[in-house]
Amino acid sequence: MRPPESVHFYTRRKMRHIGKNTLIGYSAGIITGVTYGLNPLFAVPLIKNGASVESILLFRYLLSVLLLAAFLLLRRESFKVTGKQLLILVTLGILFTCSSIFLFDAYRFIASGLATTLVYLYPAVVALIMVFLKVFPSWQVWLSIIVTFTGVLVMTHSDATHTVRIEGIVLAIISAVAYALFIVIINRSKAIKEISNNLLTFYALCVGAMIFFIRIQTADIEIYRGFDNAFAWLNIIGLAVFPTIISTTTLALSTRKIGAAKTSVLGVFEPVTAILVGAVVFKEAITANILIGIILSVAAVTFMIVSSRKG
Repeated sequence: MRPPESVHFYTRRKMRHIGKNTLIGYSAGIITGVTYGLNPLFAVPLIKNGASVESILLFRYLLSVLLLAAFLLLRRESFKVTGKQLLILVTLGILFTCSSIFLFDAYRFIASGLATTLVYLYPAVVALIMVFLKVFPSWQVWLSIIVTFTGVLVMTHSDATHTVRIEGIVLAIISAVAYALFIVIINRSKAIKEISNNLLTFYALCVGAMIFFIRIQTADIEIYRGFDNAFAWLNIIGLAVFPTIISTTTLALSTRKIGAAKTSVLGVFEPVTAILVGAVVFKEAITANILIGIILSVAAVTFMIVSSRKG
């Protein structure tokens, strides 16, 4: 018996909706990786000018909070959340901030390339957490995770000659776990499902700003050192807009549209962008390892997107 025409219409409309969500999710995930990978473009000049990492992160978060607050006010979006939602948002803020802190602390013990590789364990951590929650990623996603991690490993292979200290390895892995938990909570928490991506980002960054302020006060850091010219503040604006507001907002959007595991795989665009920025702006060499790693990573992401569309 032929199904009613209304059933065909509903099915077509649902498929179009799924296709649109998938396109938005993948696009947002790529934007997340690219914008977050712009960190060196704005942070390196500040560090070279004598600014502390803590001061950079504090001003970055504070400006992001102010810009987002202005945006939310212009849209007349309510800042009101329930007690349960606030607890989850504070948790997200702590996880997101801890991921940054532990990564920067890891740089003090191990080479940045090795730290980047270890932090990129987070897609695998995300997938394992999802399995624990009885949400099983497809074999295509698992394969993409393995290949993208291999790509990052190849890209940073040149740093393997540096001294490796266990403290740095532990800190980098903790950073990866914190970031993975951040992604999974956004994807799975029903309590914050109705909260907009902008409001979620606002609260997470508020928590981060408070944490960095406390860290600076307890460490007795000269907060304004390195911020003695207009170029320094332009870099802070760049950090606030691209790898903070845009990256965090699109991360939440992508996670909600295509899931935590697929979004985490798209994070490979972070090290790829950072390496390209280093080559183009700071004249760092692009080795054969870097090219092979980029090709492997992009191929894995392309495979995941194409296979998902066929599915």
